[in-house]
Parts: sequence; C-alpha cells; structure tokens
Amino acid sequence: MTSIEVNRMDQFSIHFYVRAVFGIMGHPHKFFSRLPQSSGMTPALGFLMLSAVFFSTAVQMHTSLENFLVVGSIHMFNAVGMVFILAGLGYVVMTLSIGRKVRFAKLFGIYALCSGVTLLVSWVPHLALLTEPWKWYLIGIGMTRGCGLKLKEALLIIAISLGIWYLCFRTMIAIIIR
Repeated sequence: MTSIEVNRMDQFSIHFYVRAVFGIMGHPHKFFSRLPQSSGMTPALGFLMLSAVFFSTAVQMHTSLENFLVVGSIHMFNAVGMVFILAGLGYVVMTLSIGRKVRFAKLFGIYALCSGVTLLVSWVPHLALLTEPWKWYLIGIGMTRGCGLKLKEALLIIAISLGIWYLCFRTMIAIIIR
C-alpha cells in the first residue's frame, strides 16, 4: 500500500467510504489486512455515521413518515450507540482476558466498519437475522486480520462480549417488565 493510500484511509472521505464498502463486502480478509495500524477513530466514525444516516432514513421510509426526525434520530442514536457500547465491552473483555493487544481506536474502527456495512442492508425487514451473524463474522475477521489477534482470542472476546451483553439486556428487560 502506498503512502497516499494509507493517508486516504486515515481520514474520512467519500472515496474511503466507497472503498471500505466494496472492500469489506468483496474481500474482507484483504481489506482488514491492509488497514493501517495507526488509523484513528475519525474515518471509522465517519463511515459509521454515514451508514447510520442511510439506515435510519431507510427504516423510516419503509415504515412510516410520522415523526420522521424523532424516530429517525432514535434509530440513528441506537445504531451508533450500540457500536460504542459493544466496542467498549469488547475492549474491556480483551484487556481482562488476554491483555491489552490493540488500542481502543483500532478495535472501535473494526466494530464501526463492520457495523456500518451491515447497516446498509439491515433495514430490510427480517434481514437482521442474517446481518447480525454476518456482522460478528466480519468483526472476527477484522480482529484477526486488522488487529493481529489469534482466531481463538477473537472468538473468546466475541463470545464473552455477547454473553455479557445478552445478560445485561435480559436484566434490563426484566426490570422494565416489573
């Protein structure tokens, strides 16, 4: 990869967005292997935000136009917020289980890019049943190829993170239902 290509990947642009979408969808192993180690959160966050805008708009157009801004904002906040929560949880699990192997910005970038790609199609009703496992598959590839983790380490981080998230979600639902 040339220094010009690396610089393009260190900042958000439409060029980066298009390259990332096609790279992740077409050849995720190659795409994550070529991500620069020094990349910050800006390109991944920009990618996630643009995908979240598309997702929230598509969901609203598909369902109802009532309270478009309010409901669309909730969908967008949820899409972006979940990535921060899950990336943070993954980082804590990684740090506590196998030790700190990568910076949070790098791990967040993997979560944001993988979630952003799946947001482009997950607005279609019932497709979330396919896109959610696909997202975690991509995150696993990103952890192994982009962060240099071993497959066992990536699977451990994903499994424990999802287990903790599931228990937290079940607990919140139980409290709300009471």
